[in-house]
Amino acid sequence: MPGGRPRGFDPRTALDRALEVFRRQGYEGTSLTDLTAAMGINRNSLYATFGNKEQLFQQALDRYAAGPGAFAAEALEEPTARAVVARTLYGAVELTCGAHAPAGCLSVNTVHACGPESEPVRAGVVARRAAGEDALRRRLERAPDLPPGHDPATLARLVHTLTDGIAVQAASGHDREQLLGVAELALRALFPAQDD
Repeated sequence: MPGGRPRGFDPRTALDRALEVFRRQGYEGTSLTDLTAAMGINRNSLYATFGNKEQLFQQALDRYAAGPGAFAAEALEEPTARAVVARTLYGAVELTCGAHAPAGCLSVNTVHACGPESEPVRAGVVARRAAGEDALRRRLERAPDLPPGHDPATLARLVHTLTDGIAVQAASGHDREQLLGVAELALRALFPAQDD
């Protein structure tokens, strides 16, 4: 018989529950008590399975990028710059004001709501965001339909600025239809010759 007791919980389900709490309350606003209550485990199980709060948060960010935030990576597979930007903007709207999503964006909220004691967490999120912007820039450099005068690096930064703004507006109470209108207007402005 193998040593040790089997886990009495599913780590994937527990991680999903931790992600939900972090999305609602932010990194600093979430206590270990909040996490253990939502995950249905005690602190010893949390530490043994996920490490400390910061390590759990990093795992939750990975889960976020592969789940609710997967649209960002999927957008890079689109065939044109316009389609890449459209999928990114519309994905940001769905992420931040979808039917079952907490308003706002986990990474945007973390960057803006971390105090000095959580600087390593904030710096890690900033690095992830910079990597995402760089991946978008590289994809736009290969796009066959980049309008004249559109620098890929500046366009990638603008798209990230727009998605951040969508997240902030969603957290401020703007609804899905309002933010879809913002995304549509941005697409018309950025790709005027390609309007549908």
